[in-house]
Amino acid sequence: MAIRRGRGVAAINYPTGMNLGGDPTQALVHSTPTGNFMVTLSSVDLGQGMKQIMAQICAETIGVPTDRVIIDTADTDTGPHCMGTFASRGTHRAGNAVIQAAKEARQVMLEVAAEELEVNASDLETDGQGNILVKGAPQKSISIFDVALSAHFKRGRSISGRGMFLIPRSYPEKETGAMKPSTCYAHACTVAEVEVDDETGEVTVLTVKNVFEIGRALNPKMVEQQLVGGSWMGISHALYETTEPYYPNRDYGGTDFNQYLMPGPGDLAKTEIIVLERPSADGPFGAKGPGEMCANPQIPAVANAVFDAVGVRIDTLPITPERIMRALKAQAAG
Repeated sequence: MAIRRGRGVAAINYPTGMNLGGDPTQALVHSTPTGNFMVTLSSVDLGQGMKQIMAQICAETIGVPTDRVIIDTADTDTGPHCMGTFASRGTHRAGNAVIQAAKEARQVMLEVAAEELEVNASDLETDGQGNILVKGAPQKSISIFDVALSAHFKRGRSISGRGMFLIPRSYPEKETGAMKPSTCYAHACTVAEVEVDDETGEVTVLTVKNVFEIGRALNPKMVEQQLVGGSWMGISHALYETTEPYYPNRDYGGTDFNQYLMPGPGDLAKTEIIVLERPSADGPFGAKGPGEMCANPQIPAVANAVFDAVGVRIDTLPITPERIMRALKAQAAG
């Protein structure tokens, strides 16, 4: 009887969004009288940071600081249409819609500024700090605050824009059923190293090394946080979490989260994250959707590591000590 060490590898690709009905999302952008910008969406921030990313996308497109952008997710009664926050689609679909809306609002803003400065709108640019400058003559400028005031109270213009992102719909081929469910895919590879006690079946995950290709990290620190958290969740799925008791019957199942088995801080492995950026041709500033896939490759990687350590293949989750011991006994009996 001994502690045996094993290493497992798994790689996945994951579609961004879906194909159903073109997977549309709409966005509205408008300026307040003081030059802040309101983005209205029905896409919901579930805690993944979508509001922050949409603010960055809008600010970058219009040319203002991020803190000048307010995100209003409203509700499905009052907001523009969105298919929903799922399928790792939020950044890609809503981000593209926000870019369209922000471009339209920016154009109106430049037209109003051009009237105030008595130049052509095509001769203007933003400095990213809240000002509009004449190209080649930066001393001739106007603040976006003053442009917004002029639009609302002098020019009678609405600095606003509408955006909608819709992917080309793919229909299945009649002969083969083949289709293209997504326009871009994220990718990941995980290497997990574990120790397995072949006397008790207990598994200890020592290290998890993850490489994620996500298009472009629009907010690198938030991406890192999501990928690390997803990696821990993947380990939890692999070794701990289940809504069904595995012995001896359903009466022994947990009834609340106090009895629901999850790893604690002492159970988490040393985790390494490497992000590869390969910008997507149709993503907002090249971004793809890393949301759901970040918890996927750890599961088969841990299963492969257990197999490498003790030579039994566990194909039911979670990979519990009991299942490992039953497999080892069956292997010995065979």
